[in-house]
Amino acid sequence: MSAPHASPGGPLSGVRVLDLSAYIAGPYGCALLADQGADVVKIEPPAGDNLRKYPSTLASESRAFLGVNRGKRGVALDLKRQEGLEVLLALARTADVLVHNFRPSVPARLGIDYERLSALNPRLVYCAVSGYGETGPLKDKAGYDQVLQTMTGMCALQGKADGPPEIVYGSVVDYYASAMVAAGVASALYERERSGRGQFVGVSLLRSALALQSARLVWAEGEPRDIGRDMRSGGITGLHPTGDGYLYLSANTPHFWQALCARTGLDDLARDERYDTVRKRAQRRDEIVPRLRQALRRRGALEWEAVFGDEVPCAAVRGVEDMFDFPQVEAEGMMATYAHPVVGSYRGFAQAIKHERGRAGAPRAAPAFGEHSDEVLAEAGLSPRRVAELRALGVLGES
Repeated sequence: MSAPHASPGGPLSGVRVLDLSAYIAGPYGCALLADQGADVVKIEPPAGDNLRKYPSTLASESRAFLGVNRGKRGVALDLKRQEGLEVLLALARTADVLVHNFRPSVPARLGIDYERLSALNPRLVYCAVSGYGETGPLKDKAGYDQVLQTMTGMCALQGKADGPPEIVYGSVVDYYASAMVAAGVASALYERERSGRGQFVGVSLLRSALALQSARLVWAEGEPRDIGRDMRSGGITGLHPTGDGYLYLSANTPHFWQALCARTGLDDLARDERYDTVRKRAQRRDEIVPRLRQALRRRGALEWEAVFGDEVPCAAVRGVEDMFDFPQVEAEGMMATYAHPVVGSYRGFAQAIKHERGRAGAPRAAPAFGEHSDEVLAEAGLSPRRVAELRALGVLGES
């Protein structure tokens, strides 16, 4: 392992990651590595990560950028200048991991392709995040979350029967790809401990979108094309109006179905053999749902949560703002207070993974643009005079 900036602890303590990626999939994958103790250095172009420019009610920074880039140090560097490339190569010599999301044809043009960097540092784990992969007719096409949702059938299946297709909001393809980045890098680091060599790791939004639908992507021999592939169980599972607010219910097992009927006063449904399996209830939803919803109108969604307790899986519809002080979130230590040089103090999510030993230290806020250029370049062996020269030349891309 390299000897990076003072590590906060965690199972990836001692691992140096160079994050050249933008938007969500690559950057959040690197944030997950930072959560586990890696020293992640985010390297942005002179114009900054595009996510910094996204709409935000924060005056000084994009909320999206802060949420996706926690735990990192920040460097601004113009890789299109020879001097900037030389700085990156100096950083890559001692790095453990490099992550980018350039289209497959771009790294060679910049001089940072896998072949060149692995020759420079054979232990480097090189992770490329792309839209469609490294080969094939679409390899150099720009890929985005909702483009891949639309292409791979997610939007068609998200829409209601006989209705238009619908987007799944929340960048689910990006965030799932970020988990694949973190997992792929971690397994490559594990393999490196045995082989002594790094390797190329490929993650694509296409792979992510299809992996999310693994249960749908089963086509038995002899089956027709047009068959039901949706995973929704139908029947009573889903969102229902109550006397105050909406409630999501899931009662697919016999135990939960019996408990739901008992708590809502619908015991006759529980005794009726016409409704004693998930499949039967889905087929007869038009008979069950009206009675269930009539019963649910007697209380509000939060009251029903308390009534059902552990007996019926359910949740009242809440806003994301409610999660900041939600008791279970607090008990698990999922939120932290961050100090940012521009935004000031803010609260945000922290630590997606819990480890028994070697827990990472206090969470670090997402970096301001070019915030840590001086210290990171000093660690790479550049003198203060050389850093000043690069800044004067505009290579560090800072205002």
